[in-house]
Amino acid sequence: MKLTGAQIIWESLIQQDARLVFGYPGGAILPTYDALYDYQDRVRHVLVRHEENAALAADAYARATGRIGVCMSTSGPGATNLVTGLANAMMDSSPIVAITGQVASPLVGTDAFQETDVTGVTLPVTKHNYLVMNIEELPEVLAEAFYVARSGRPGPVLVDICKDVQQNSMEYTPVTSVHMRGYRAVKPMHQQDVPSLLRKARTLIDQSQRPVILAGQGIKHAGAHNELSEFISKTGIPVATTLLGIGVLAEDHPLNLRMMGMHGEAYVNKAIANADLLIALGMRFDDRVTGNLSQYAKNAKVIHVDIDAAEIDKNVHADIGIVGNVKDILQALTPMVAATDHSNWMKTIGKWREDTWSRDVLGQELPDEILIAPHVIRGVWYATEGQCIVCTDVGQHQMWETQYFQHIRPNQLITSGGLGTMGFALPASIGTKLGRPNDEVWAMAGDGGFQMSIPELATVVQEKLNIKIAIINNHFLGMVRQWQDLMHNKRYSQTRMWTPDFQKLAEAYGILGLRATTQSEAKQVIAQARAHNGPVLCEFVVEPEMNVFPMVMPGKALDDMARREPAALGTGFDAVK
Repeated sequence: MKLTGAQIIWESLIQQDARLVFGYPGGAILPTYDALYDYQDRVRHVLVRHEENAALAADAYARATGRIGVCMSTSGPGATNLVTGLANAMMDSSPIVAITGQVASPLVGTDAFQETDVTGVTLPVTKHNYLVMNIEELPEVLAEAFYVARSGRPGPVLVDICKDVQQNSMEYTPVTSVHMRGYRAVKPMHQQDVPSLLRKARTLIDQSQRPVILAGQGIKHAGAHNELSEFISKTGIPVATTLLGIGVLAEDHPLNLRMMGMHGEAYVNKAIANADLLIALGMRFDDRVTGNLSQYAKNAKVIHVDIDAAEIDKNVHADIGIVGNVKDILQALTPMVAATDHSNWMKTIGKWREDTWSRDVLGQELPDEILIAPHVIRGVWYATEGQCIVCTDVGQHQMWETQYFQHIRPNQLITSGGLGTMGFALPASIGTKLGRPNDEVWAMAGDGGFQMSIPELATVVQEKLNIKIAIINNHFLGMVRQWQDLMHNKRYSQTRMWTPDFQKLAEAYGILGLRATTQSEAKQVIAQARAHNGPVLCEFVVEPEMNVFPMVMPGKALDDMARREPAALGTGFDAVK
């Protein structure tokens, strides 16, 4: 059948079962939006209020569902507004396909109105990108884009399509298979003898006395949750997770130590520092995980399994590096290893854990009028019985969420990791709710990050999304202020923040707005928000100068942490040793 390029775009999306698109129209993509008029019964389009949020929503949709997220914009400023969202997806390995309009092919390179070299701009922040100047290439390019986005280590792919390509016509035949010369989804580090590497790994595992598994997001992408559970059930090895690895193992599992790193649990970091074997699965040894590399786990052997060969030996030397899908590796390795008993190691970790708990700020009795962010996060966890999905922004509240919300289901925390994108929470909650409509979704943001994505409240209303929004308002850019407190002698330069009246703002958008300033009010607000059938904006006015602890200061070893002293709990939040 003869179709225009614009029609081919929608037919290709339907063929890929990509029936949800986040976007914003404009001149260079207008033929595609005109064609959408006839596809509205087969494709749902969500009109965002800023193109960056289209990419962030598509990213969160991909994380929440395991499917590919799709976003769309026009050329020039529309396309460049996508860049932060693409970078976010690239850093966190989220599979999204971005489709952008471009000026007509005869005008490319002439500095035409709203022309930008989008493929050049996005080259560093995409897994691959295309400029389509010939309609004959379009069907194959779109099929390749989805294949590249989902295969191997997932990531974002951009397809920039000239306006005349969208308007021209051709005989269309669906592309049912993809053959990309030179593209290898899994690139081997070298000619690996995997059976030999597995035998060596087995020897290290069986001989270790103090092993720790470092579980990353690669386990999620591989769908290896069951394989991880079977491996630890046999070996008794405890698991520490990265930020994006949260959810690969239920946090109420006795072998789940919870999150490691800069703001991870102190006992977890101490376990890693004292380990004799680290088994890194689908993680990349990010600097927020390792602390000072020269002092990182100096007495530990390292087994590193990752689908991306570039990650092996990049930051931490691997005694055994295996390039491959972590699900396949665990399936092969589990029958080989011996059933072991690490109860003594767990007892040692347990003593460190008791010391950590003795410093817990929620372990002290505070007057009702003192409301702190951990009260809010624990309150949401308690009220929802730990079943909701939380989409966080970036900063202090994000770290407190990892500490005070116990995640027992996969993909229960949707957050920006590698890029640390402020403004992520609200668009992420939109993508998450649309991907998992039967789940209760909470967007959790600081007053700073939320003000970067306020316009998406209109999208929430227009799409009739029942999302609960919690603004943790400390009237500061909290994490930046914390660094100024601890490293710049409390010189609070440009971090104090004026905020609007969020209740009136909610009213302006036709949303129920609630405010809490005390612990008892916080409980009432959470209950009222959950009882309301529709979106709710909840503002929690919290202590302004509370810091997140523990904290590995820049340049320090992983187990050399600034920590809250137990004796300080009754007199102040932030006394540290």
